[in-house]
Amino acid sequence: MPAAAAAAVLLGAAAAIPNAATATTAQTVEISGFAFKPAVLDVAAGDAITFVNHDQEAHTVVAQSGAFKSSGLDTNDQWTVRISKPGKYPYFCSLHPYMKGTIVVRAARGMH
Repeated sequence: MPAAAAAAVLLGAAAAIPNAATATTAQTVEISGFAFKPAVLDVAAGDAITFVNHDQEAHTVVAQSGAFKSSGLDTNDQWTVRISKPGKYPYFCSLHPYMKGTIVVRAARGMH
């Protein structure tokens, strides 16, 4: 996948077009030194989470639950996911299973 191309995945409930009251933010997880940094990321439901591979080796991002899965990310490739359902999402690299991280999704403001 070209570095400029990023796949976006929407999980859970359908998303409405964000407005000022429900705008989401962007979060980044760096892949460097065969580790996800930060290892634990706290986000609001619907936030964009972009994984950027800075290693010279390919990596993937795979949820243990099967909720999301990237294709292989080469050096400087990036992949973005949005998760709308609150909860904990442990993930790993399928090429290097010792590489692990967790996304903690909390309810967005105004969600019940």
